[in-house]
Amino acid sequence: MSRPETRKVTVAAIQASYGLDLGANIARTAELIREAAAGGAQVILPPELFQGPYFCVAQEERWFKEAHPWREHPCVTALAPLAAELGVVLPISIFEREGPHYFNSLVMADADGSLLGVYRKSHIPDGPGYMEKYYFRPGDTGFRVWDTRFGRLGVGICWDQWYPEAARAMALMGAEVLLYPTAIGSEPHDPTLDTAAPWRRAMQGHAVSNVIPVVGANRTGLEPWADYPNGGQLFYGSSFISDHRGDLVAAFGREDEGAIHAEFDLDFLATHRAAWGFFRDRRPDLYGALTEGRPA
Repeated sequence: MSRPETRKVTVAAIQASYGLDLGANIARTAELIREAAAGGAQVILPPELFQGPYFCVAQEERWFKEAHPWREHPCVTALAPLAAELGVVLPISIFEREGPHYFNSLVMADADGSLLGVYRKSHIPDGPGYMEKYYFRPGDTGFRVWDTRFGRLGVGICWDQWYPEAARAMALMGAEVLLYPTAIGSEPHDPTLDTAAPWRRAMQGHAVSNVIPVVGANRTGLEPWADYPNGGQLFYGSSFISDHRGDLVAAFGREDEGAIHAEFDLDFLATHRAAWGFFRDRRPDLYGALTEGRPA
């Protein structure tokens, strides 16, 4: 009797710089998606809010007009057909408007171009250079995990990445890979503060404690802003793919642009995760409702 074919997935992270032109930003992202797909990637993660510059450096009401309903967002209407054309899964980060409400959201496009749903960022930062609470409500979707053509995927958005509870909740819901689109860089209140290494380490920790690959996609480059320290927000790139041990299997430097990718054996990981016993030995009586995540 022949053995069943092992389930494998190749994931990719895109790293790029972005400007004010929505059409140019979508075109650049599409170009890098094609590059990643040509390299064999099946799940391709662009950075957070690639539709434009990271506008949360200040509180300016002009940016609200850049939000759209998630099914109608220009990034979604442009890239979902590309997902179908290339046969790849695309988690698409957007600025979403729903009635009078605004969210930092992600739309999951499956490999046939169908839209599987939306996740709204749960944890919203509010500090110098990252004034997101002015623009975004806390997400009301709960954590989301989707069955796609290439596996069961969990997605957090940027600030979510610092919370081990978010990663564990998605793992308890059956996620096989965790994806984190990000926009993070310089800290205007403290030019000596560099969070690139802790940013990576936090997510590498999620990989270890959940025995799961983790993908982090960040933007890069200087985005100029008037009256901003050092002339603008400098994003430090450093996008990466970590395996289930927390080891970096692919990584960019601070200024690179392009796509990195890595292949994982999902069946091996499922067996290895079971053998570690992290989920067998969890204690619902000690940490409550977080453990109640179930596959949707």
